[in-house]
Amino acid sequence: MKVLVTGATGMLGRSLVRALEAADHQVLGLGRVDADVTRLASFRHPIQALQPDWIFHLAGLTKVDECETRTDEAYLVNALGARNAAQAAAEANTSLLAISTDYVFDGLASRPYREYDQTGPGTVYGQTKLAGEQAIREVHPRHVIVRTSWLYGRGGTNFIDTILRKARAGESLAVVGDQRGSPTWTHDLAQAIIRLAEVRQYGTYHCTNSGDCTWHELAAYAVTRAGLRADIARTDSSTLGRPAPRPAYSVLSNVLFEHVTGTRLPHWQDAVDRYLQGGGTPAAASAAGQEGR
Repeated sequence: MKVLVTGATGMLGRSLVRALEAADHQVLGLGRVDADVTRLASFRHPIQALQPDWIFHLAGLTKVDECETRTDEAYLVNALGARNAAQAAAEANTSLLAISTDYVFDGLASRPYREYDQTGPGTVYGQTKLAGEQAIREVHPRHVIVRTSWLYGRGGTNFIDTILRKARAGESLAVVGDQRGSPTWTHDLAQAIIRLAEVRQYGTYHCTNSGDCTWHELAAYAVTRAGLRADIARTDSSTLGRPAPRPAYSVLSNVLFEHVTGTRLPHWQDAVDRYLQGGGTPAAASAAGQEGR
């Protein structure tokens, strides 16, 4: 298939472009310098050039705290950008897959969120991503919305790399233990996205690595599996004083994805192990992809 990818230079975008190319799909990746997603016209020329079967819309303003102070920009990029992607896909008679987030929920649940659960974002980031979801549903019926969480991968700053860098430097570590979610490796998520496009059953899906943990548990696991020794203090969210509140519980249920695709995403610990072993790099992508199915 032919795929146009926005946000192609981001962490997920890099993984997805690699995965598509490895599977012999034709890909046109657009970064921020290639297309301004807040302008509908930015989509039209690359769509005309490629005539894609799918637009994978990954571009977004994802720095959660910055969204609290850059509210107008967050709405333009996350909400209007999603609407523009949907409008462009509808005009070109092609399908759209867009990435959303666990932040559309309030974080007060005690069991994994399902796609039909009531949303209630408590941050500007979550509000703008939810507005983007709603715009897509209004504009273009041939869409897939993928909600995911706690991403890490090559080509961008991420929690695991930061923790390991600090551990190697002998820095003191304090990590919150009162937020629970599902860490998701971009390599495995890329495989899931491609699978959803292949089955072409439109709708909203939750896609994360399976299992769940706290940030403190993730840090401790990554440090141990990397063969490092470090004392990691457990702290809570209130001590951080961040502008945007983090959901205490944002585990997503993958049941619908599993039912539709016949595929189960690997456990988060398995994903971390493969990531630390260098999986997802161009040389290792094919082998890691087989393990991740």
